[in-house]
Amino acid sequence: MATYIRLTDYKDSDSKEQGFFKSENRYEAKQDDFAKIPGSPIAYWVSDKIFDNFKNIPKLHKYATPRAGMITGNNELFVKLWQEINYNKIGFSFSNRQDALESVYKWFPYQKGGAARKWFGNNEYIVIWENDGFLLKTTTDSNGKVPAHAFNEEYIFKPNANWSAVTSGLFTVRISFNGSLFDASGSAAFPNNESNLLGISAFLNSKIANFLLNAINPTINYQAWNIGNLPINITNGFINNIDTLTQECVDISKEEWDSREISWDFTENELLKHKSDSKIETAYNNYCSYWKEKFYKLHANEEELNRLFIDIYELGDELTPDVALKDITILKSESIINDNNELEFKADEIMKQFISYAVGVMFGRYSIDSDGLVVANLNQDYPKDTTFEIDDDNVIPVLEDDYFSDDIASRIINFVKTTFGSESLSENINFIEKCLGKTIRAYMVKDFYEDHIKRYKKRPIYWMVSSPKKGFMSLCYMHRYTNDLFARVQNNYLREYITKLEGTKEIQKQTILNENATNKDKNEADKRIKNIELKLKELISFDRDNLTSFAQNRVDIDLDDGVKVNYNKFKEVLYPIKGLDKE
Repeated sequence: MATYIRLTDYKDSDSKEQGFFKSENRYEAKQDDFAKIPGSPIAYWVSDKIFDNFKNIPKLHKYATPRAGMITGNNELFVKLWQEINYNKIGFSFSNRQDALESVYKWFPYQKGGAARKWFGNNEYIVIWENDGFLLKTTTDSNGKVPAHAFNEEYIFKPNANWSAVTSGLFTVRISFNGSLFDASGSAAFPNNESNLLGISAFLNSKIANFLLNAINPTINYQAWNIGNLPINITNGFINNIDTLTQECVDISKEEWDSREISWDFTENELLKHKSDSKIETAYNNYCSYWKEKFYKLHANEEELNRLFIDIYELGDELTPDVALKDITILKSESIINDNNELEFKADEIMKQFISYAVGVMFGRYSIDSDGLVVANLNQDYPKDTTFEIDDDNVIPVLEDDYFSDDIASRIINFVKTTFGSESLSENINFIEKCLGKTIRAYMVKDFYEDHIKRYKKRPIYWMVSSPKKGFMSLCYMHRYTNDLFARVQNNYLREYITKLEGTKEIQKQTILNENATNKDKNEADKRIKNIELKLKELISFDRDNLTSFAQNRVDIDLDDGVKVNYNKFKEVLYPIKGLDKE
């Protein structure tokens, strides 16, 4: 019997010194017991009951096969976010390789781990698997070798419980019912019997699994063998109740994942789903009530699942079923857990999602007349007869002043009017601006594009033409790009804007010359003239030195190359994305 002193919870040498003398940090353990845990880690702090669980309960690999995923050798070439490419080239929901091989699709869903998230989600990436992965299997590197490997072909597209291989927080798993390949950073366990998928996922998301994993491997890197060696008690006596609770958790998490436009199953914005009258504030309150109920239902289910597993493993003396609200992994963008330990919604983010959806409707990516994607492929015609008119030339100016009838701020207001009616328009605009903490125009000019870049992980689908000091900006939709885009921007917007500014400058000059104008008016006019002159200098230079080249030398794009390659073709005239050309 050896004595061990556990000081890992202390952060500095002084506290470790104090902890050294505390009896609760002292453990006695038999070295022979360590062999009961796979890998024989020196887990001196675990109880006899834990040792017995490892010794007597079958390991997970008896019920499922854990596998580390594929390594492409060149993710930049072979892996994209699903929004980057033509949607009609993506093959969803395939259950076997043969059907995928015989299909016309080039890209397929790809599990890559991602942020800590339970039950469902992190479905963001796609990988080239055309012709059963021929390109991956034959593309060589500079040394003439094929770097892609570990294809695990017998598990492709099969249902699984998958996790992020590296995480600094709780270990969490998500369910994929079919249709995905998987990456080394998104490893997975494939059940021998699909009926066990929910039970295995429930166990892996429980406090029991996290507790046992810490004994096997107290690091942040979770290998497939770690998961396979967990003792899992799957019996007919409890699996049905656990399955029911788990299915509810999956359903809630899937609905929440699909509520955002980053999901390929997104249908419409949540405020429109929860609309019950002409007021956006009502829709917002309905949204908050609905998702608060879902959040606490998920929380209750997770605690009940923990209780069931704690009973099964007879660890009531060591663990409680409690789940901290911060560890519920839905609504992370839309809410916080405040200082009173209550769920609190972030009104600004919810309005930003509404505005983002509105921009998508303007360009035809979405429509308020139908669910889901509408225009999502290059060279695809956009509908002409819609309730909310789609922008005809794929250019929407984003300016500090209202110089164009179709500028972005005006279109947002018209979108609110179309979706919620004219009766409460002023009230609705005021509510949106209260949530944003600024006017719609100020948000669109100053903040929208940075939010869009963040929302789409530095792979924006709306591109912003921008002069160096952002005196002129306009949005376009990547999936409606044509090689005359920059000519349209130049002739119909930038030069028109320059003309309008020069006209405004002349009006301000007349104010200065007006004998009846007050000194205050003349000083303000003089200030406006100086600002206009600075802007004109910037825009004329941008027109001559930057935009003209792209307007005259028309460049095509291939969406299969992804945003990084295509955006950088035009980086001299597009809004700068920090680090994009160096990734």
